[in-house]
Amino acid sequence: MTASDPKADLRCYLQAARDALLWKLDGLAEYDIRRPFTPTGTNLLGLVKHAAGVELGYLGDTFGRPSGEPLPWLDDDTEPNADMWATADESRAYIVDLYRRAWAHADATIDALPLDTVGRVPWWPDGKDEVTLHHAVIRVTADTHRHAGHADILRELMDGAVGMNQGNTSIPPGGEKWWETYRDRLERAAREAGRDA
Repeated sequence: MTASDPKADLRCYLQAARDALLWKLDGLAEYDIRRPFTPTGTNLLGLVKHAAGVELGYLGDTFGRPSGEPLPWLDDDTEPNADMWATADESRAYIVDLYRRAWAHADATIDALPLDTVGRVPWWPDGKDEVTLHHAVIRVTADTHRHAGHADILRELMDGAVGMNQGNTSIPPGGEKWWETYRDRLERAAREAGRDA
């Protein structure tokens, strides 16, 4: 049996989500990484911007380790969802570099503190604001994987690119015709179930 290293396990899954989220930007034009694809405005670069703030907050400020990174979109007087999209002045390079700096800061927190260290989440209600580092890392990992899933769907709708990364799509092999047939079969099953309901 292999010995377990909980911090290494947590960081492995967190890094996989980070990498997947950034991979979704590869090869796309500025417009495509920014354009809203859902009625609520979900967009690729906004997901990365949001993830950077989440890491800096939960794995920095919460444990008394502020990064010093200015995040004006999180100020109290900003509009709702300002962290979920990039302005025309916020370049791809700026957002991606910010996210990579957030990783480094979060990883330094994970390395420096025991997993049972208790922190205080500044935006949670008083009396319900305590969290262990272990819980915070799991929370950030789950949030990042969730948003990587959002990004996966957006990217598939744009150009068909799917999966965790270029070498690991995690879907069955099949050409365009196979997927068309598969999707048609699902559509027929859905219609049939809808008639029977």
